Amino acid sequence: MQIKAIKTRVFSEGEDLIDFILRYIVVKENSILVVTSKIVSLSEGRVFNRRDKEKLVRKESDVYLNPKTWFTIKDDIIMPKAGIDESNAAGKLILLPKDSFKSAKILRKKLMQKFRLKNLGVLITDSGFLPFRVGAVGLALGYAGFKGVRNYIGKKDIFGRVLKFTKTNVSDSLATVAVLCMGEGSERQPLALITDPPVEFINKVNRKEMKMSPKKDIYAPFFNKLN
Repeated sequence: MQIKAIKTRVFSEGEDLIDFILRYIVVKENSILVVTSKIVSLSEGRVFNRRDKEKLVRKESDVYLNPKTWFTIKDDIIMPKAGIDESNAAGKLILLPKDSFKSAKILRKKLMQKFRLKNLGVLITDSGFLPFRVGAVGLALGYAGFKGVRNYIGKKDIFGRVLKFTKTNVSDSLATVAVLCMGEGSERQPLALITDPPVEFINKVNRKEMKMSPKKDIYAPFFNKLN
């Protein structure tokens, strides 16, 4: 697997995303195009004034605790401020894409037609944080064209023990590696191409495969104790 981050000019609000992508990259067979969620949101006009910050956080959140911590759940992901971003935003607030899975699906369809491809993945990323760990990691907000989870349940480990719970989070793992290469500051690398990724390419994604029930989540007892 190889990852190449693509340096571009600054993306403008309302700009056509496909035209922008085609200026900088030739998408290849058996590859995954990584697109930062910020330019997807800009292309969709998901930009607002800073004075509306608390109102927007409340509106965008599925679960919202309080304005002091901005602790929210958005699209089944725990994140601060419902993913609303102020960095590299020219004094405005940039919301997450309206539906990242749908946006990835549309991008994939257009690019496959343009380059006449059979296997192509599209991954829309954002930055997130792990409890008690310093620094941002990548998150997969939405994806298309590949399985986001690799299931080992029922298979054996190297000593013949049958695995009962093990799954690999493919989409977030790829997002983290891509975000590491793309950068978080002034790099101006909102795109990346992953060639020969260790994924299973498919045409229809199960967008619920990444969702974990709070009752089954391994961290649930900890959060329940806090509450």
